Amino acid sequence: MRAVTDLTKRTDIPSPCYVLEEQKLIDNLTLMERVQQESGVRIILALKGFSMWSVFDTIKPYLHGATASSVWEAKLAKEMGKEVHAFSPAYKQADVDEMAHLVNHLSFNSLSQCRQYKAQLKAAGVSVGLRINPEHQEAETPLYDPAAPGSRLGVRLQDLNEQDVTELDGFHVHNLCECDSYATERTLLAIEDKFGHWFKHIKWLNLGGGHLMTREGYDVVHLINTLRAFKQRHPHLDVILEPGSAVAWQTGPLIAEVVDIVENEGAIAILDISATAHMPDVLEMPYRPVVLHGFEEGQHPYNYRFGGNSCLAGDVIDTYSFAAPLRVGDRIQFEDMMHYTMVKTTFFNGVEHPSIAILRQDGSLEVVRKFDYKDFKYKLS
Repeated sequence: MRAVTDLTKRTDIPSPCYVLEEQKLIDNLTLMERVQQESGVRIILALKGFSMWSVFDTIKPYLHGATASSVWEAKLAKEMGKEVHAFSPAYKQADVDEMAHLVNHLSFNSLSQCRQYKAQLKAAGVSVGLRINPEHQEAETPLYDPAAPGSRLGVRLQDLNEQDVTELDGFHVHNLCECDSYATERTLLAIEDKFGHWFKHIKWLNLGGGHLMTREGYDVVHLINTLRAFKQRHPHLDVILEPGSAVAWQTGPLIAEVVDIVENEGAIAILDISATAHMPDVLEMPYRPVVLHGFEEGQHPYNYRFGGNSCLAGDVIDTYSFAAPLRVGDRIQFEDMMHYTMVKTTFFNGVEHPSIAILRQDGSLEVVRKFDYKDFKYKLS
């Protein structure tokens, strides 16, 4: 099990603050490098899950580039200096005009948009693909299931039949969410069964994200063998994976502070962060984040419900128990907050936005971003 770093006593960390642990990021990237070398696939970073550009130089030696979900993300991906891939549910003409000069690969979500813009992008040297929907479900949370019935994402087999795809360069598939290697294997079999007869016409297959290969217990050997076997069956295909969570999985916490403690059917600790503004998946999935030194309610004598510092009545995280009472000023460490959490933050209520810091390999701390009133003001108008 990956060792947890206790950062609650470090006085050089501002509160609130997201802290990326550099060594843990490198450990994840090293594992991904192994997967690439032993399976023959290529891995790129999904910015939608982790867009911390201050560590692009750390990521560049390990991954082949980045993938973007919008023009702005594509511009950021371009700054990495490697390949840029893109997918969006829909593009305006102005988006395509910009993307043509930013990306190497672009996948469309519909046949109509593909027909409308394909020639323009190909003339600019962009490799054009189409997102297909395998109608094969693996994601456990409906909110994050692209293959759910009625999904707006990807072209189904029944809609692709009889269509001319000979001018396409590739297929894009994304139906996983924090899944294991066996979900990847089942997905590949479903894709081959439904869409395999088109493989002879394409050059690449993008398997999207959701491959949580850096999670403890993930069967990396099975993933490598699965991907290698697929490559052996289709040696002409360039197979691409674009995980977001896996790159930054368990690479650092969110540090918060107890601002006040109030009583209402139990103790409520008000923190200097907000679930809705700084940890939105806590409410959207929902899920219970791990707290260092915090346990399930009732396991220890002192129980506290954690509340955010916004006016939203439901801005509540969960109840945790502690061996000793909490006091105003105590630090709370929420684990595993680098992936998807930072990219979803807002300035709701003008609650102080967490700083962003990097804990370097030598133990030194670099605060790479502090937010102030101007950041809040100029997000508005």
